[in-house]
Amino acid sequence: MSIPRPGWRTLAIVLAGAGALHFVRPRPYASIVPDALGDPYPWVYASGVAQIACAAALVPVRTRRRGAVATALLFVAVFPANIQMAVDALSSARASDLYKAVAVVRLPLQVPLVLWAVAVARRARRPEAER
Repeated sequence: MSIPRPGWRTLAIVLAGAGALHFVRPRPYASIVPDALGDPYPWVYASGVAQIACAAALVPVRTRRRGAVATALLFVAVFPANIQMAVDALSSARASDLYKAVAVVRLPLQVPLVLWAVAVARRARRPEAER
């Protein structure tokens, strides 16, 4: 008996939820956009759109593989914001120890997210593996 792996449905739900949050509560996301990118809000909204688009691309079988690859690339692309969050948290005298810990722990968690998307892409080549 094998352990069930979270598949494309769960990944799509996670992406759609996170993408929607970029529009409902953009301020926390804006605060972690690296300063070098300028006004953070266009980046926040663009990444929200990208997450929702990736989620939508995971649903049809014919676009699932490309959607999963795009998702893996998106997870890599947003990594600088996670680094910015950790740097800001660790250098802030006002940030709580819990917030600092969460900001640092998020960094290695990006790896399983990328691997999850890659696994979905690989399984999309064999639709029977997704049933």
